Amino acid sequence: MTPVQKRSRQRRTVWLVLSLLLIAAAVLAVGIGPVPVPPGKVLRALTDALAGRPEATPADAIVRIRLPRVVLAAVVGAGLATSGAALQGLFKNAMADPYLLGISAGGALGATLAIALGLGMTAVGMAPVPLFAFLGALAAAWVVYLLGRTGGRVHTETLLLAGVAMSALLSAAMSFLIALSNRHEVVNAVYFWMLGGFYRADWPRVAVAVPYALLGSGLSWLYARDLNALLLGEESALHLGVDVERMKIIVLTGAALASAAAVSVSGIIGFVGLIAPHVVRLVQGPDHRALIPSAALVGALFLVVCDTLARTAFAPTEMPIGVLTAFTGVPFFLYLLRRSRRVGG
Repeated sequence: MTPVQKRSRQRRTVWLVLSLLLIAAAVLAVGIGPVPVPPGKVLRALTDALAGRPEATPADAIVRIRLPRVVLAAVVGAGLATSGAALQGLFKNAMADPYLLGISAGGALGATLAIALGLGMTAVGMAPVPLFAFLGALAAAWVVYLLGRTGGRVHTETLLLAGVAMSALLSAAMSFLIALSNRHEVVNAVYFWMLGGFYRADWPRVAVAVPYALLGSGLSWLYARDLNALLLGEESALHLGVDVERMKIIVLTGAALASAAAVSVSGIIGFVGLIAPHVVRLVQGPDHRALIPSAALVGALFLVVCDTLARTAFAPTEMPIGVLTAFTGVPFFLYLLRRSRRVGG
């Protein structure tokens, strides 16, 4: 067996294991709650739902109520993870993340602005909330990128400082919307976007998020080879035939779209795009052809587990999932920052 065949086999094995773990976590998550449902009954209820059979038992009704939340957590986790993996490859920066760079805050501000203007969320066409979230995320991504680029290079410290400043500015803008509005639903919307969570999960929100997340993640994966070439430097990538500037625009747009899809239905959830790609690199290395889909599976698995803990660990109180991911992500971020400073001399 050649080295290429071995890597391909390892890649498929990792994907299979992660997929099975995600399915198992989803089944357990659907069954965990105030009224527990055993895994066997969960699988039976899911089979009946897929076959179009009506609800026959209370367990069927419970499973169908909880299922959209679990599916939405997986979709959001996958979108944030692929966005983080693409941004880290694009900026050649291990600490790039849609939350740390202010992209999630841009999406949250766009979504909140759509609600403040009285625009609703629909499950068909270009829904206003995801569209505004995408525009806000894309604008924030480009501003941070331009601020962090000096002398033809993106510097870690400048990029992070620009991201922190952008997040602070956009958070102030959301607070400004609260001060201007006397409508209760706008205040609730801003509170929801700033803390993040899935307590509003339903099938229309899943239908809104999935197309945007798939398109954004797909754009990043299509340019996986170009991202690999970019790791060698922009000049080397150009010599290999990569249209670097065109690739940057498309990958950044895809990352913003995947991040916006997540933010538009869940609010700001940080550090998923930071943690998931690094976990995958420990197993599969930096090849973006394997990294991006594997990060999507790890991100989905991570958020399904986090959401289950958020709604059950402190029952009957539900903890915002953004708080839980921050408790996990901040120590990890500080470790990466310390390591980068040590490596940098």
